[in-house]
Amino acid sequence: MKIKFLQAGNGDSFLISFLENDEPRNILIDGGIGNTYKSTANVKGDLHKIFEKIREEKQFIDLLVLTHFDDDHIGGILRWLNKDKEASSLIKKVWFNSGKEIAKKFESTENKDLDIQIVDGADHFHTSPKQGIKFENYLRNHNLWEGEIIEQASKYDLFGLKFKILSPNNEKLNDLLNLYEKQKDYFTSGDEYDFNTSLKDFIHEESEPNFKFKEDKSVANGSSIAFIMEYEDKSFLFLADAHPSVIIEGLNKFGYNKDNTLHVELMKVSHHGSMYNTNKELLEIVKTDNYLISSNATKHGLPNKRTIARIINNHPNAVIRFNYDLTDRVFLEEDWNDFSIFKAKVTNEFIYPWTKTI
Repeated sequence: MKIKFLQAGNGDSFLISFLENDEPRNILIDGGIGNTYKSTANVKGDLHKIFEKIREEKQFIDLLVLTHFDDDHIGGILRWLNKDKEASSLIKKVWFNSGKEIAKKFESTENKDLDIQIVDGADHFHTSPKQGIKFENYLRNHNLWEGEIIEQASKYDLFGLKFKILSPNNEKLNDLLNLYEKQKDYFTSGDEYDFNTSLKDFIHEESEPNFKFKEDKSVANGSSIAFIMEYEDKSFLFLADAHPSVIIEGLNKFGYNKDNTLHVELMKVSHHGSMYNTNKELLEIVKTDNYLISSNATKHGLPNKRTIARIINNHPNAVIRFNYDLTDRVFLEEDWNDFSIFKAKVTNEFIYPWTKTI
């Protein structure tokens, strides 16, 4: 199995490729920002190159997972669908929680801010164009989607893999329906970076009895599809931007806790390493050597070094993997002196097992 970490700007996009009975399979999780597919100056991004290769090899995206509505996760996919009239022929199946289906679930009124449209040739999807087709109708018309809601505690067997869904739960789906508003600040920066504080100082601060963890409040992030994926009796954890309390609740429902920990080969750290999406309790339940942070560190102050300090404090042997070269920017010389065992790597793929290639 090969997991490619696409350079998706400040967003997420991962391609999982493997063989099922000698037949190649591809699972794509999110598509990053629009430029992950192609820039407005017509520069091809990683996503575009992936689609070209899959077409050349006469393969498919056997499963496309759109974890939630934020532009840094869905933007590249929607630009692709807007630009490529043959895009649907490359996709076999989609996981996507639409506003319409969530409204049906709760027997409630639809939230129009959850509407997304496919518009021929458009660069952006958040401009509410007058002419286009609703995204969910596009998926149905091309037989890509059955309208099923992907939610906590569900299990799926696909392509010889097993999936256990950790997020979202009913509360977060209901919040999305009733509280979500279209993003107003797609291209503005957020919090300041915390790279000038040492790992040791963060760990000391959080060891104080008055320290309290603050959880992410984003409605869209809370609705993220997060899951355990099992391949050949090994587990991989993809957390999108999910809230830690919901992830932990999902893990508990599958029998995982501090006394029965989940061992994974790779953990995709939630919300680009935000300090509001990874807490001590989660790190005590999930055991791994490999933590992936997807971010180019250009927006919203992400990744947070505080999150990395939590990981290293919990697991001194951790390997922190970045899909962009951030190591010199994130870490101080004293960090390497204080914590000489952990490793930081820049990598765009993870191959399991290491001796096999596809």
